[in-house]
Amino acid sequence: MKITIHIQSIPYTVDFAEPIDISLPLSDSDQNPLAWYLEKPRIEPVKTANWVGQVAQGSSTNFNNIFFNPHGHGTHTECLGHITKEFYSINRCLTTFFFMAELISITPSLVDGDALITKIQLVELLKDKKPEALVIRTLPNAVTKKNINYSHTNPPYLTQEAAEFIRELEIKHLLIDLPSVDREVDGGKLLAHKAFWNVTNVELLNADARMDCTITELIFVPDTIIDGAFLLNLQIASFENDASPSKPVLYRLINT
Repeated sequence: MKITIHIQSIPYTVDFAEPIDISLPLSDSDQNPLAWYLEKPRIEPVKTANWVGQVAQGSSTNFNNIFFNPHGHGTHTECLGHITKEFYSINRCLTTFFFMAELISITPSLVDGDALITKIQLVELLKDKKPEALVIRTLPNAVTKKNINYSHTNPPYLTQEAAEFIRELEIKHLLIDLPSVDREVDGGKLLAHKAFWNVTNVELLNADARMDCTITELIFVPDTIIDGAFLLNLQIASFENDASPSKPVLYRLINT
């Protein structure tokens, strides 16, 4: 199905028959991405004394339990409840699901042994653009990102100034192909998370914190997808939790 939408009075066609899924699937195999020192997820049939929930073992249905952590086992979307003392749910913070998005590709800058995504890079790439959602693809973009174990690797991350700049542009949804927007080991500072959500007090949430904004981590954007404007459908499961496994899907915008 194709529809026409207008962006700043310019008509674009969106073909919903050509989705670009930038999520990573969750599996119990060694191919599943990992972060935060976790073992791989477990997907296994329910077992009782006289029954196994698996058709291959005689059951009428497959009936699996799934044990996973959304932050460390694949693509996930989180709300500010990820860093606050008070509970906030992604299911209640994210209530609309289509956004105008800009995809950019960045080679992180090496500074004192760390690979950083900086404000200077974002200013250069975004110029005067102010999308609702920003999708960051880091370079190099090896396909092994889909299966990597990030634990103990000190992956690239955003500087505090970069996250503040994203907030100042009023970008509500940040998507990135890394396990975190912050340094793997930072002593619990979480400077980029706090800057993006404008959280100044994790004990008692400040009134101007960005309740309806999200961070999506561990995406993967193939090299065949060219930087530019897209329509984003940000899908989550209805988890009452700070984060949910998610399925962000991009649609090309065709200028008509």
